[in-house]
Amino acid sequence: MKRQPLTSKLLVLGVDGMDPKITKKYLAEGKLPNLQKFIDRGAAREDLVLLGAIPTITPPCWTTLATGAYPGTHGITCYWRQSPESLDAVVYNMDSRNCTAEQIWNITTEAGMKTLVWHWPGSSWPPTSQSPNLSVVDGTQPGSVNMGVAQLDWEKVIVANADIKEVRYAPRVDKPAGVGCVISDLEDTLDNDVDDEMMELWWGDTARQGGEIRTYVMDDEDTEVVIGSKVAYDIVNSPLKDATGWANAPEGAKEFTILTSGGVMRRPALILKNEAGEYDRVAIYKNKKAEAPIAIIKKGEMVSNIIDDVTKKEVTKPACRSMKILELDPAGTQVRLWISNALDIANDMLWHPKTLFQEIVDNVGVVPPVSLIGGEDAELVREIFEPSWVQYNKWQADCMNYLIKEKGYEVVFSHLHNIDCAGHQLWHLAKTLPEWDYTDEKVYQGFIEKFYLQTDDYLGEFMHLLDEGWTILLVSDHGLIVGENVPPILGEYGGLNTKVMEELGYTVMKKDENGNSIREVDWEKTRAVQIRGNYIYINLKGRDKTGIVDPADKYALEEQIINDLYNYRDERSGRRVVGICLRNKDAVILGTHGPECGDIFFSIEEGHNRLHGDGISTSEGYHETSVSPIFVAAGPGIKAGFTTDRIIRQVDVAPSVSALLGLRFPAQCEGAPIYQIFTEEI
Repeated sequence: MKRQPLTSKLLVLGVDGMDPKITKKYLAEGKLPNLQKFIDRGAAREDLVLLGAIPTITPPCWTTLATGAYPGTHGITCYWRQSPESLDAVVYNMDSRNCTAEQIWNITTEAGMKTLVWHWPGSSWPPTSQSPNLSVVDGTQPGSVNMGVAQLDWEKVIVANADIKEVRYAPRVDKPAGVGCVISDLEDTLDNDVDDEMMELWWGDTARQGGEIRTYVMDDEDTEVVIGSKVAYDIVNSPLKDATGWANAPEGAKEFTILTSGGVMRRPALILKNEAGEYDRVAIYKNKKAEAPIAIIKKGEMVSNIIDDVTKKEVTKPACRSMKILELDPAGTQVRLWISNALDIANDMLWHPKTLFQEIVDNVGVVPPVSLIGGEDAELVREIFEPSWVQYNKWQADCMNYLIKEKGYEVVFSHLHNIDCAGHQLWHLAKTLPEWDYTDEKVYQGFIEKFYLQTDDYLGEFMHLLDEGWTILLVSDHGLIVGENVPPILGEYGGLNTKVMEELGYTVMKKDENGNSIREVDWEKTRAVQIRGNYIYINLKGRDKTGIVDPADKYALEEQIINDLYNYRDERSGRRVVGICLRNKDAVILGTHGPECGDIFFSIEEGHNRLHGDGISTSEGYHETSVSPIFVAAGPGIKAGFTTDRIIRQVDVAPSVSALLGLRFPAQCEGAPIYQIFTEEI
């Protein structure tokens, strides 16, 4: 039975990590004017809450939004996928071929609607339909478009002054808080194995090669929050001296050297005076004989779309960078310059059809890089990390608006990652905890606000569509909490969590000569392991290569583990750590059952949560934050100025899209249309 459509054009604006609770706080303070207009013209719950799927982590939740199915049904059950070969390893997961439920965009394209899926992580790439009506951009990682495949060089800070005697390069320096960028013991920082491993594991294409990823989370230093807040960058130290040997250096200019491409490519640079005789800008050249600079960076401005050659693995390609002066002494005694990561400007690997890439480059511009550094360094967050996302947000909005206007897309599913990316670096610093007592929580609370303000600007770029007959849905996958405590080692989504399971006697690690645990499981003594965000696996004979537990004893062992987890108390807070703990067969009530989930599902109790992935959607945290995602709808087919009491679930979004467009529901859909907010009965 076909239904009459309530709208003919629909845009889903997905904002990763956007939390309705803190959104309400900023709305009440009048800081989100565009979102307020959107709410006034549309419908939502009073609290703006969307009840999220479980696990509350990016790929499962975006896939639930796209399919209307729970993770146990669609098969994307964490950030990573459990390795079929090893209990202590994970494999790449953001691949549409792993999804066992139908995506909503297959239905819109089937109906002849020109559809764009823009960077939707978890289940959009490779394209899920060969219909000429479907266009897909990336979706293989959550960061930013092309982040995973176009990276050629990493971010760096260049420091030049007269006291530095020679040009030196240090890759991936994990800069402690309060330490300057002049490296005196450079050799101590060098690591021949550093290359791009960290960058490509989390953001790049190394993980997509299909091999196992084995990460042991044994103490706080192994956790994603700690690692994410100390993102490394390259440091270059250079002498700063009077310019000599230049074809056309202005009078009074001083020169320094920039090293890129892993330190193998040199770019000479000048600091230049203004009319008042003060140094206020930097000019970067390909070589000293060049008549014109590659870029001129004025103090206080972030300059993007700087195209320069970059060499990686002996291959040289043109790449796009952004740059900003962090410090430039007006007297010309010192300069600090940030240079972004470099993105290959011709990489169209994750664009379908590939002609779409060139269309965007020609009419909007090359893909801009975003910064991934900042964390505990408030200066870098303020001057680099946050402003780089402002630039990226504008580029993405311009791309989508261009494609809607000029290419006639009728349905658009989009994802933006700015708030979530900030959360993984910054949110834990918005409460003064013992491990980070050298940071100011008020400063980091201010950074949270800045990312919401820039998101409001992004939403404002699409408000005109409401006047042009478009229906717009604002959704997120989850919110982000500011943690109340430093959590115990349990529920960390990046790998094998050993500490609590070791204390309880289920996981046994091999020991060194001093009796300390090493990063290797003693499988002959290990009965169960906790891996990924929410799963425990029994080391079962006949199923697992390392199995020691008789299948006849599995049920009783599960009961024992569940009891012990409920009884476990955090040594720092004295409080219970585990909130919900269920066998796989019982976890069907949460949608976390089936072959891609563990033998036991558990969640972390509120108060001990990390940012989001280890708890449930209703968890709340410090500074009026929560794990809940957001939902607002406006435009044709949606009641204006309407508030509903209905509990809206992520599984309800896809069938609501179908109902609004008058189309069939996804084949495995388990949700229902949010009919209470529609202008017509269905």
